Amino acid sequence: MYTVTVSDHVMIAHSFRGAVFGPAQRLHGATYGVEATFRRRQLDDDGIVCDIGRALELLKEVLAPLAFTNLDELPEFAGKNTTTEFLAGVLHDRLKARVAAGALGPGTAGALDSLQVVLRESPVAWAGFDGPL
Repeated sequence: MYTVTVSDHVMIAHSFRGAVFGPAQRLHGATYGVEATFRRRQLDDDGIVCDIGRALELLKEVLAPLAFTNLDELPEFAGKNTTTEFLAGVLHDRLKARVAAGALGPGTAGALDSLQVVLRESPVAWAGFDGPL
């Protein structure tokens, strides 16, 4: 499987519900390094998985609505623990929808097999979501 990975970062604030989260139940900030890895079995006629520039712009566009935002205040996340794992799934869904709509260029959406989104909390801890496109 061939891959292309692009990365960016996003700064958010949030809190969690549940004793398992200890002090993280209080409002706190997080800066996530975010990686999106696009996969396909065969390279296209130009010898690429997808256009890296378009992939990077797409990731930036998907992250922009979350940047410098308190996720607790967003109606779409009401009642949810916006854990690293949860956010990886949300970003995967948003990227997947944009890819299907043609954000990576003509013909790319149907040729890609899968996408993995990884959020790095620190150099020693990260979480992700991996699924088909």
